[in-house]
Amino acid sequence: MRDLLRKRSQLVRQKTANLLSIHNLYSRNTGQSISANRIKQLTSEKVDAQFTNSEVALAVKANLMVMRSLETEIAVVERVVKERIKLRPGYRYLLTVNGIGQTLALTIMLETGDIGRFPKVGNFASYCRCVGSEKLSNGKRKGTGNTKNGNKYLSWAFVEAANFAIRFDPLIARYYQRKKAKTHRVVAIKAVAHKLSRACYYVMRDEVPFDVNRAFA
Repeated sequence: MRDLLRKRSQLVRQKTANLLSIHNLYSRNTGQSISANRIKQLTSEKVDAQFTNSEVALAVKANLMVMRSLETEIAVVERVVKERIKLRPGYRYLLTVNGIGQTLALTIMLETGDIGRFPKVGNFASYCRCVGSEKLSNGKRKGTGNTKNGNKYLSWAFVEAANFAIRFDPLIARYYQRKKAKTHRVVAIKAVAHKLSRACYYVMRDEVPFDVNRAFA
């Protein structure tokens, strides 16, 4: 099941790549931007109407065909996973975490395994690649550790959760804005992901609902 969810992530990345390709083709050839929702609503007839160059229209339609084929396969994978997976008790508590839906909760549950193998919350956050690897001495940077240590799928899951959380939770959004004002967007998102990974450690270990005030106060 874990490997099947990893395959889903790969398919999602490929779908996103095709969507971005359409966005770039549209921008370069029309001088205008197009939203992801509008791209999803494109038909072959609409593409032909938008582009006078038949080769560009064909390239866009090829991206659309691949994107929609990937959407079908992603839906199949999700259905099979939900039908066959054995849920751990911590799963339903992960669903209480702002920014985490069913797919992210399944990913976190399966990639984490037994939460008891992490003696402290810092061990789990490090495994999720949510902790910086800089080596400091007397306040000065002396190098970095191995940034590829840990689990890249958990890293992805918590960054995704962070992006959703700042859109829908005012308290988390304010925390993100404060961090962003001091650094930049990527660092601020990673800071939110770090907070969420620490919260999920306790949610899974103690089997308790998420408390946004304790995590982001």
